[in-house]
Amino acid sequence: MSATIEVKKLTKDFDHYRVIDDLSFAVNPGEIVGLLGPNGAGKTTLIHMLLGLLLPTSGQIHVFGMDMPRDRSKILQRANFSSAYVQMPFALTPLQNLEIVGRLYGVRKAREKARELLSLMQIEAMSDRPTRALSSGQLSRLNLAKSLINDPELLLLDEPTASMDPDIADQTRVILKKIQKEKNMTILYTSHNMKEVEAMADRILFLHKGFIVAEGSPKDLVSYFKEEDLEQVFLKIARGK
Repeated sequence: MSATIEVKKLTKDFDHYRVIDDLSFAVNPGEIVGLLGPNGAGKTTLIHMLLGLLLPTSGQIHVFGMDMPRDRSKILQRANFSSAYVQMPFALTPLQNLEIVGRLYGVRKAREKARELLSLMQIEAMSDRPTRALSSGQLSRLNLAKSLINDPELLLLDEPTASMDPDIADQTRVILKKIQKEKNMTILYTSHNMKEVEAMADRILFLHKGFIVAEGSPKDLVSYFKEEDLEQVFLKIARGK
């Protein structure tokens, strides 16, 4: 079984500062992998390279067995991305935003698919209002809906439940897990919500200063570091204890 993502000896430098340092890992089909680390560890930079938004300084990235960035357009037809920090055009309605994205992906009945996702994310009541009228939590859910419009095989998520209240965040995790299981979707995501990571991830990669310093299931990492929970493991790694 070929890996969905395969990264080999990846580095990324910014003005002589190395953000990603000789990084190698793989993510298998249908796996949910949490990418953790303190601010500045290289998580967002890595995701941007996986999307072809940044070019590596050296190393290789293969997604679906294809080279990124050489085969970027083919890869992105089968993948998608969501970040709570990326905004859609505020003057358009959520329905218009999703329909446009769906048409760009060549989704059949894009408007119908958009309505279905707005309902799934429980923001259908806002579908015909200007996107600027949405709360920050609703905008996060709209971004998640956008990331599902093309039924991606690979989903890259950057703080997917940021700005959501605990109840909505929990419901959103249930929805994501259900979709992931039904479609055998591969998910790689970052989060600072350790309870979320424990609930979602099959495996965790801990990044620190561009290196993977720990890897394993949430349960195995808690046991290995002899801590009570994943948050304490995070603190130990981030503080270098």
